[in-house]
Amino acid sequence: MKALVLKDKNQWKEMKVEEIPTPTPKKGGVVVKVHAAGLNPVDYKTATNGNPNWTYPHILGLDVAGTVHEIGEGVTGWEIGDRVVYHGDFNKKGGYAEYAVTTAHTISQIPDSLSFEEAAALPTAGYTAYQALFRKLPMDSIETILIHGGAGGVGGFGIQLAKNAGKTVISTASARNHDYVSSLGADYVIDYSEENVKERVLEITNGRGVDAVLDTVSKENATESLDMIAYNGHIAHIAGTPDYTRIKPFTKVISYHEIALNAIHHHNDEVAERDLAKMGDEFLALVAEKKVSPLLERVISLQEVPQTLEELSKRHVKGKIVAKVTE
Repeated sequence: MKALVLKDKNQWKEMKVEEIPTPTPKKGGVVVKVHAAGLNPVDYKTATNGNPNWTYPHILGLDVAGTVHEIGEGVTGWEIGDRVVYHGDFNKKGGYAEYAVTTAHTISQIPDSLSFEEAAALPTAGYTAYQALFRKLPMDSIETILIHGGAGGVGGFGIQLAKNAGKTVISTASARNHDYVSSLGADYVIDYSEENVKERVLEITNGRGVDAVLDTVSKENATESLDMIAYNGHIAHIAGTPDYTRIKPFTKVISYHEIALNAIHHHNDEVAERDLAKMGDEFLALVAEKKVSPLLERVISLQEVPQTLEELSKRHVKGKIVAKVTE
């Protein structure tokens, strides 16, 4: 099969499409013919330093959409040709290839109304936002939420999900992305480079602060956000744990929620793994009902992935980019 291969760590910019053996399914697994694969910052981040669990040549690509090509021993409920999407384990070979292997109990069926490219835009960023809002934060008791990085994948999905749940959404973005972030449903958009984010948040909330924060930026940004949270509030963070000492004990009683979607794959916990498929089913239904946009901005070829990952590494890309792999 054709695959975009990583020859060694820190060589992701030099990846080329080559012929390598087609994988076979293990017990409980399936081989998926890959039609589309989503690009994510985790690709270049993990490829830069490598992973002790990898053997080279390695294949990147966590977000895979395609059709079931081969079914392993013990798999029930799936048939050859079923249209599926999944979030892969970054310890294993990924989806920048004609065929990829995954566990059958973590895949979701793609609704007929969605294309493979739209489905491939969803898993890493979309499921991360979904996990933060509907597996971690107590959304029933939240009225206002601050979502940092609204033009990015996690932020963009988070805005839509929160607005769809009836919340008041504040987001941060550079000035050139304000219209885009507003179009996703943000009630207020703050230019983090020109405005004092804390002052604006407190102004919008009449000095109280928000009920919850979803931080997608950094440990430092998460720490700064603690000053913007109301009493008994929450912070979900995906890019670094805030400094808990910022808030004195027995004062604001903030709850902290670490979000690490890929960690689901690493604990031998099938209940947690099956929740990936459940989140996928729930999230795909929202997209199929047009309550959430897949944020698909661009479709590229497999050969264009390295240069596009380099573009992603500069952190000024909005929405989602997907590689079309096969017809």
